[in-house]
Amino acid sequence: MRPFSLAVKVGFKVGLMSAALLLLFATFAYLMVSQALERNARTDLEVKMVGMAHNLSAITAISGVNADAHQLVDLVMGHNNLYVSIFESTQTLTPLLSIGSKQVNMEVHKFQPTEQAEQREWRDSTGRPLMSASRVMRLGDGTEVSVFMTMDQSSNHALLDALLTWALMVSPLILMLILAIGWWTVRRGLLPLTKFLKVASRISTESLEHRLPTKGMPAELKNLADGINIMLMRLDDGVQQLSQFSDDLAHELRAPLSNLMGKAQVALTRERSLPEYREVLESCTEELHRMSRMVSDMLFLAQVSHPASMVEFESVSLIDETQRVCDLFSITAEEGEIQLQIAGSGDVVHGNQIMIQRAVSNLVSNAIRYCPRGRTVYVKVQRGADGATLSVGNPGRGIAKEHHAHLFERFYRVDKSRARSEGGTGLGLAIVQSIMILHQGSARVEVTDQNFTWFHLNFPEAQMKQQEMKPA
Repeated sequence: MRPFSLAVKVGFKVGLMSAALLLLFATFAYLMVSQALERNARTDLEVKMVGMAHNLSAITAISGVNADAHQLVDLVMGHNNLYVSIFESTQTLTPLLSIGSKQVNMEVHKFQPTEQAEQREWRDSTGRPLMSASRVMRLGDGTEVSVFMTMDQSSNHALLDALLTWALMVSPLILMLILAIGWWTVRRGLLPLTKFLKVASRISTESLEHRLPTKGMPAELKNLADGINIMLMRLDDGVQQLSQFSDDLAHELRAPLSNLMGKAQVALTRERSLPEYREVLESCTEELHRMSRMVSDMLFLAQVSHPASMVEFESVSLIDETQRVCDLFSITAEEGEIQLQIAGSGDVVHGNQIMIQRAVSNLVSNAIRYCPRGRTVYVKVQRGADGATLSVGNPGRGIAKEHHAHLFERFYRVDKSRARSEGGTGLGLAIVQSIMILHQGSARVEVTDQNFTWFHLNFPEAQMKQQEMKPA
């Protein structure tokens, strides 16, 4: 069974709600009109009975009821639906005065009048709806008479029946019109979703530049479109980074592979001595070692780049880890006649010890590599307002400002030829950045006026408070 469209479902629900509201409105209108007509009829009868009592009090004898009948007839003149009958209080069946339908005036005599006017609704022998008021009144000489005043309600009931008939006839048309308008309105409101579908059908891994239109959209759909556009932007950035990473990786691996292939082909062109073969193997080993380092760095970077990976965090003393790293590089520094100077406090952060060591090791290794002979590499840990900062600095040529924004990108090198000759992979600073992101921190570079290069690792205050809040 084919499912109904959203427009049909919403339009149908709107139609049902409209039908219910229409029925409620029609019922309410019928009751209000009915009550209004009945209230007007009762008021008219009450007013006429007061006028009749006044006119009868001016008659001095019972014989004057017929003699002065013109005054009583004037009271009901212009009301074709109003009937009046006056009886003696002796309960005789013959009225002293009858105005209007005799049949009604005779049938109404069955009601017992009282001193206070009473109103009754009833039907005569023909089925006509009537409303009667009865009261005992006195003439000018004190004689009591029974007065019955009846109003024919047929016109009012005919009006109500016409109203009900009109409602029953017009309601289906109104309901169909509401259903059509509801369906059209919902369909118009869902047109942006159709645009979403058209744009979504054009999106692929090769084409992520499409964006959902947001101009002229309702606020709810605009927020949805903005969220989807942000998601597409992030996906596009991720795909671009992945593509760039793949291109850079292929480029970086192509060079050592070409070197290995070239050296092997040259070695096989003719017979060579054992020392020559040994030299070729040593050169190939160096290239393979660099490729191994590159693959290892790539695997480590992939691990660090996924914050959801299972990484154990513990209390780590920055100054202790800095000391361990500097001890590892002490021999390398001595070979370059470089001194390592450590300073700072023993701030403890919440992080992964191995990864923090790797970040500090990459910075110290770079600092030693680019530090002039006979100079000093400085490593310091200090507490700031926003957390703890580990800084590694070295003198040298400095780094041009246009390179600062790209230093932490994968395979980015300021001096590509020099980096390759020194065995760099171009992934060290990218690994540092990923490690700091995993620790909710940041990494940045600073170059002073004296061409002194500083790399700062900032661990936020939140990472320190987590540890401080733990019980000893």
